[in-house]
Amino acid sequence: MKKTLLFALLFLSFAVTAQEDCKTNEVTNEDGTIVKSTNDYMMYEKVFAGTSQFIFFSLSNSDGVPMLNFQMLFKSKEFPKAYCLDKASRMYIQLNNGKIVTLISALDEQCAGLVYDAAEKNNIRVLTGVFLFTVGSVEDLEKFPISFIRVKYATETIDYPVKKELNSETMAKKYYPESYFINSLKCIK
Repeated sequence: MKKTLLFALLFLSFAVTAQEDCKTNEVTNEDGTIVKSTNDYMMYEKVFAGTSQFIFFSLSNSDGVPMLNFQMLFKSKEFPKAYCLDKASRMYIQLNNGKIVTLISALDEQCAGLVYDAAEKNNIRVLTGVFLFTVGSVEDLEKFPISFIRVKYATETIDYPVKKELNSETMAKKYYPESYFINSLKCIK
């Protein structure tokens, strides 16, 4: 009886954990299409000399088309540089097995907006973009952890190393960016 009870509790804990990993939002558009999205997830954080930079990912599925939502935030007392994404922008994701997956920008042109935080006297730049997965890339991202992200913006290319475990100073939370796609792609299917 104890073994049965222990097995049931263990199974229940795995089921609850799996459900917690897949918190999604569903929105029905006016045309009847359903868009399913995951919550924002921190992939990169850099805090140095009063300047902070963050990159967040979330995944969406609109009528069977998976998309990566990208958000970059810069926070500084100075004026942070403005970055833009355009049709030629790409995201290159290197997997731990050495393979590189390419994602294509879905927007014509999007530049970072500037917001002033009067309470902390910071200038904040926010850039949002949407990237489409290429054929076969979803299957690779579901199988292998990632080690590196390269974003080709409209005017320059920047590399972002991916950590196995990210202890966010700002959010006071642990993130696991290396296994983001392995854990999250199943949530939008």
